[in-house]
Amino acid sequence: MALVTVKKKFQVVIPLQVRRQVGIEVGDLLEAKAERGKVSLIPKSAIDRGIAESLEDFKKGRFIGPFSSAKEAMKALRAKARK
Repeated sequence: MALVTVKKKFQVVIPLQVRRQVGIEVGDLLEAKAERGKVSLIPKSAIDRGIAESLEDFKKGRFIGPFSSAKEAMKALRAKARK
């Protein structure tokens, strides 16, 4: 069992042994849960990360559309790729 210290801004460092056991790397997403007085950090999949990145892009206005047809969407994508 590894002990960690809660730092300023409530940051903690996940010990190397624990990171290796579950395969956590820099940039990975972890879901934080509080259950029955315990805190759990659950690694999320690349799909979850992709969804989070897509939502962030959407919030920042980095998207095109909506489109009324697939043909219209393809035309817009081709035009965007040429830029």
